[in-house]
Amino acid sequence: MNRKQVLDYIREEYGILPDYPFLKSPEHAVFRHKRSRKWFGLLLIVPGSKFGLSQGLPVDVLNVKCDPELIPVLRSQPGIYLAYHMNKNHWISILLDGAVAEEDVKRLLHTSFHLTKET
Repeated sequence: MNRKQVLDYIREEYGILPDYPFLKSPEHAVFRHKRSRKWFGLLLIVPGSKFGLSQGLPVDVLNVKCDPELIPVLRSQPGIYLAYHMNKNHWISILLDGAVAEEDVKRLLHTSFHLTKET
């Protein structure tokens, strides 16, 4: 999935439009639950060097909440990293360059949505 596909999917699947709360980084999009306003996703543009990529070119990344026990397994897969700028015990970063299959991105988003929703 790419940035546009993630934006479209979240709008269609959850009926949620992104917030753009960061004045210094207006391209960073936050996805929140409608009632609680809790985050379930963060779409960022980050220098590739932050993920050990040889080129420091900007990359699109989606941060999602995850079961902490699954993080080591997920991180063994290409395109999945410890979360950039989030709690690394509960969040992961998904590189949106095609390394992670669309179905897996959707599944991880679904998990994040349910882990963060109101109880």
